[in-house]
Amino acid sequence: MRENKKNGRVVTFGEVMCRFCPPDHLRFEQVSPGPWDLTFGGAESSVAASVARFGGTSEFVTALPDHAIADSCLRQLTSLGVETRHVFHALNSRMGVYFVERGANQRASQVIYDRTPSAFSQVSGDEFDWAEIFEGASWFHTTGITAAVSEGAAQAACLAVRKAKEAGLTVSVDLNFRAKLWKWKVGRTAEELAQEIMPKILQFTDVVIGNEEDAQKTLGISAENIDVESANLNADGFASVAEEIMRRFPSIGAVATTLRESISATHNNWGAVLSVRNSDPVFSPMKNGDYTPYEIHSIVDRVGGGDAFAGGLIYALNFGEFGNEQAVLDFASAASCLAHSISGDFNFSTREEVERLADGIGNGRVVR
Repeated sequence: MRENKKNGRVVTFGEVMCRFCPPDHLRFEQVSPGPWDLTFGGAESSVAASVARFGGTSEFVTALPDHAIADSCLRQLTSLGVETRHVFHALNSRMGVYFVERGANQRASQVIYDRTPSAFSQVSGDEFDWAEIFEGASWFHTTGITAAVSEGAAQAACLAVRKAKEAGLTVSVDLNFRAKLWKWKVGRTAEELAQEIMPKILQFTDVVIGNEEDAQKTLGISAENIDVESANLNADGFASVAEEIMRRFPSIGAVATTLRESISATHNNWGAVLSVRNSDPVFSPMKNGDYTPYEIHSIVDRVGGGDAFAGGLIYALNFGEFGNEQAVLDFASAASCLAHSISGDFNFSTREEVERLADGIGNGRVVR
């Protein structure tokens, strides 16, 4: 990876929403009408929260309505250590909403979006003073979800990554393909639209994050011997995907790929591979020299697991004194593993807890 600014503020850009979830593992129809759990969530806000929780400085940039619920959301982010001083407050607008039905065993989780026309879906990018936002920052992060929300949000994402690159920041993008969102251009499939927009963003990107489905759907790049609908993973095949991404986009110096084997909704094997240009890929977690994924048998909530990985990776690369790529990836994969044990989008794990797991201490015994 080429050297950019380091140790400065991490800025993330995207939409934060109200998240409604039936308690426990109830289905939508079992709680309608009835009590729902309301929290806040969104990919980029989750990354900013993780960075702050681990001890770094972060800022979340978004657009929100000017009302009490939006204020409550910002107060929670602030309580986690995230700066929010450049949030754009749109008049006569609303917050995006999404509903999560948490799966169990062989029943998959479900997500329903209600994001249009939210305050964020109506942005164009010109609402934000990017030069001021990037003052003192060293890293900028956004995701494919932002570009998928609306045509204006896609324009804003393209503008933001270009301004960040011009300001000398390291730019990371999580591909995060969401078929239910890429629908803002009539006559184009979700994959066609994603593959039209995402390359425009990646031309200004240094670090790409994603999984096998993201690469396939947003870039048309597939790993060999992998079926994204099954639990079958060929870990070594992802190195070739990373090489192809870096070949297509010369600015990209590193590709981090999450490796999820979905045995059931509540049982996943989880790990990651980090490919850096002109270096051999590294895998995590490792045991006795072999890639040995975390076995997560009782998932509490998998929504936000990928964002926890991104947050851990960005923190380790931008702030941490981790020494080498293996240590960086170990921290990121451990952070994500722990996030699967926490309800809600935000990863409330501490740096100490993550480092204990990365060091192999994951037996769950009481810490006294």
